[in-house]
Amino acid sequence: MADLLRQHGINPTHQRIEIAFALFSHQEHLCADQVMAIVNAKHSETSKATVYNTLNLFQEKKMIREVIVDPSKVFYDPNTHLHHHFYNVATGELTDIDVDDIGLTGLPQLPPGLVTEGVDIIVRVRPTA
Repeated sequence: MADLLRQHGINPTHQRIEIAFALFSHQEHLCADQVMAIVNAKHSETSKATVYNTLNLFQEKKMIREVIVDPSKVFYDPNTHLHHHFYNVATGELTDIDVDDIGLTGLPQLPPGLVTEGVDIIVRVRPTA
């Protein structure tokens, strides 16, 4: 993990290594509280502020993607390749959708001076009644 952090220009402190391990060893979508719980299960020394600051740093360095499923629920995705998501509103689970499994025929004309940075599709699902 230390080498991975260095490759992205990040100083590999103990807490950053533990947070990276939580994200990249599980290869799943985690919220900040889940990351903190994993890290603090070993060493209860990492604050919420440290977790959020490190997640923001990892995102800034393009190591992870932030996936906002609703205003109160943010996941951090270690898969930075182009893909989309299913969000199960009943379980809170976020799963990947391969980019080739969704067809997008076009986007509206952009306002002057803007370019498309990306398109994120979240398909919200729930069990049948």
